[in-house]
Amino acid sequence: MSPTSRDLLPIGELAARSGHAPSALRYYEDLGLIHAERTAGGQRRYRRATLRRLAFIRAAQRIGLSLDEVRAALARLPEGHVPTTAEWNAIATAWQERIDEQIAELRRLRDRLTECVGCGCLSVSHCSLSNPGDVAAGGGAGARYLLGDEPVG
Repeated sequence: MSPTSRDLLPIGELAARSGHAPSALRYYEDLGLIHAERTAGGQRRYRRATLRRLAFIRAAQRIGLSLDEVRAALARLPEGHVPTTAEWNAIATAWQERIDEQIAELRRLRDRLTECVGCGCLSVSHCSLSNPGDVAAGGGAGARYLLGDEPVG
């Protein structure tokens, strides 16, 4: 079923309603995250369901998903209509696992940070937080990972 002009939003209206800049919308379109139809004059028109896709993208980014991960998740959802509760729940379940992993990692970081600040060593080469097991010292002086060395293990 073809959408009527009432069902299509110009880029400016989509930007205003979604809180995304028009440049972000064009970028997301280039990445295949959202899709526009074109008028005879070449202007972009977006289906109203795109608002939900944009809310989805924003939520995914807030929990740390990359745009590649967002694209993979969006590929599992219908584009022409609002996803069903079951479709959203399948995605949400995967996100809950991701959030739980992030919470666990943040707790480990918090606990190690307390140890680090309390230790007072001020040594990048021996710090158990930024250089566990002093593995990076073999690469030379300085902040090896920030200089582009890949962490081992």
